[in-house]
Amino acid sequence: MEERTAVLIVGAGYAGLSAATMLAWHQVPVILVERHASTSIQPKAFGVGPRVLELMRGVPGIESEFSGIWAGIGEGMRIAIASSLTDPDPKILVDTAGDLDSFVDITPVPDVGAPQSEIERVLRGKAEEFGADLRFSTELVFLEQDADGVTARVRTKAGEHTIRADHLIAADGHRSPLRAALGVPTSGKGELQHMYSIMFDADLSQVVRDREVTLWYLQADGLTGAIITGTGVGAHGLGVYYDPATAPGFTTERCIDLVRQAVGVPDLDVSVLDTTTFTIAHQLADTYRAGRVFFAGDAAHTMPPTGGQGGSTALQDGCDLAWRLWLVHSGQAGPAFLDTYDAERRPIGALTANEQLANMAVRMPSEQTRDVAPPTADPMAVMLGYRYHSTSILNEPTDDGSLLENPQTATARPGSRAPHVLLDWEGMPISTIDLFGTGHVLLIGPRGRDWETAARAVSDRLDLHLTPLVIGGDLKDLEGVWQERYGVTETGAVLVRPDGYVSWRAPALTPSPKDTLNEVLTTTLSRTP
Repeated sequence: MEERTAVLIVGAGYAGLSAATMLAWHQVPVILVERHASTSIQPKAFGVGPRVLELMRGVPGIESEFSGIWAGIGEGMRIAIASSLTDPDPKILVDTAGDLDSFVDITPVPDVGAPQSEIERVLRGKAEEFGADLRFSTELVFLEQDADGVTARVRTKAGEHTIRADHLIAADGHRSPLRAALGVPTSGKGELQHMYSIMFDADLSQVVRDREVTLWYLQADGLTGAIITGTGVGAHGLGVYYDPATAPGFTTERCIDLVRQAVGVPDLDVSVLDTTTFTIAHQLADTYRAGRVFFAGDAAHTMPPTGGQGGSTALQDGCDLAWRLWLVHSGQAGPAFLDTYDAERRPIGALTANEQLANMAVRMPSEQTRDVAPPTADPMAVMLGYRYHSTSILNEPTDDGSLLENPQTATARPGSRAPHVLLDWEGMPISTIDLFGTGHVLLIGPRGRDWETAARAVSDRLDLHLTPLVIGGDLKDLEGVWQERYGVTETGAVLVRPDGYVSWRAPALTPSPKDTLNEVLTTTLSRTP
């Protein structure tokens, strides 16, 4: 038996589930296979970055469900370096009571702190709601590809069969059997440490604040690791470094002793609920594309958890692949457009992984990180100020080629995230961010209505989802800052892609807006002229 689909996804972690959700939302046929029986119950990555919510907030109900998880967990988060939870003088790294205030002016999305297990549950439900075919207890055992697609053989309890797909997303983890099978080389420092993870129940009310998530990086004699509390999964978590070749066995009694040491209460009543192991690594795929196979999440960029950006980066990979594959599948972009995924996502994946590695050298040091320099990038810039460079971006002559910018002072340069500006639409306040996600958008100055006529004509000619919106027409600029923030005059225009990134802009009206737009879209979407 051979089945047929547009996209086959291997792996039901963050990257795989976000890709399945967004592809299904865009009505692209998708099958996902996962060898495990379900998603994980371990908290794993914690928190969803604002960029993820910007990419996914157009999906009905998803932002409210994510926010609902956080509302049921806590009212803030503290991150520190300490010897234990009862350390009298912890080095506080993050305290969300005030550290997130600066985000209010640059993004409309809420703060969402939530464990990976709960986010995956929501993503799985949304993917299935929109028609994605998710198959657990299903393992990919063979893959071959040709010029027209991929053929995968999968195994279930009932036997084996093949699936034929136009493209495949390899979201199969940091060891990625698909990456190895396709001979894709990797770089980076490789495996750094082995971690033993203990899920436990204990009354910590006298040690940590009510309704607050605490993440303590532990640096103590005989114990290096991290403890996290208040994650909303009915348990706390402790991860400790260990050497599988020399470490003694992790009996229940030893796990309890480690928890007591991490908490700092020698007689703490502890119940061990679950244990697992994982490897901390710094490993970067040298390409994110091998023919019709695309690597995402840990298969593309495995990074230490120190800094909390690994999960969010994986979620962004899945969303990013989905809108690109949608454009190609629907005929809005040419096949070569898919090369922009590697060109754009790989540099920021490597930068983020390197910053996480630098954080590890400070927060959870080991012999393997002794020669690693401290972090240098602004965390806010890594989250919301990264820039893209590819054939999908028409850079301006003055562009400096930078990978990061300050999102608080960004001015919509091509290759940058379109800035958040507060607008009014028929009496309802919205953000410019709310305008993106379902296709290309052309934002137009109040005296540039020739762009609107041109956009409708080019949209029909190219059969493209392109929406022209006049700022100063139905959309009111509430604060009078749109032209300044977007770097255009009253007759200018800014082309924004479905991912909310600026592809091109014209500071003022050109002699032939229709010809200009036709050339810009043909070029940036890899369309044959």
